[in-house]
Amino acid sequence: MNKKGHVLNAILLALGLGLILTVDPRNFQPTTDSAFALAENVAMLSLPVVLGALFPDVDTAFGKHRKTLHNLPVLAIFLAFPLIFGNLQYVWIGVATHYVLDMVGSKRGIALFYPLSPQEYDLPTGVATSSKYADIVTVVVTVAELAVLAGIHYYLFSLDTSLSSATTALGALMI
Repeated sequence: MNKKGHVLNAILLALGLGLILTVDPRNFQPTTDSAFALAENVAMLSLPVVLGALFPDVDTAFGKHRKTLHNLPVLAIFLAFPLIFGNLQYVWIGVATHYVLDMVGSKRGIALFYPLSPQEYDLPTGVATSSKYADIVTVVVTVAELAVLAGIHYYLFSLDTSLSSATTALGALMI
């Protein structure tokens, strides 16, 4: 995807995640307080998600695009961010969804295991970044990403939990 697609993805993610973190569909009652909570969550999420969603393309200025900063070791670094920078706990979501958008939404994949392997991985669902369908594909992929994040949040563990708590919850599910 191009920069416009990643910005669109990040904005929709911030709005959608704000909604997911604010609204429990099982017992939601719309009130003025819930509207303010939604606005606060969207504002809190916007900067880290947008930064995360745009960061991998910094490798266009140096290194090899879709390799240097488009890989699992870089994502692991961002997963560890909350341990050091607690207020940036959602940056990893922006980075991860950038990878998904590049793998699913565009014709060219990303090198997930770089620098160990330059092999690029993708799905056959993508379009050219200059395609007239690029924005539509971006929205469809973003809705799918939000559906997965909502499923995780409502059924596995809360997305606003710490990394150690989420790891513990996942470990309990594995047993």
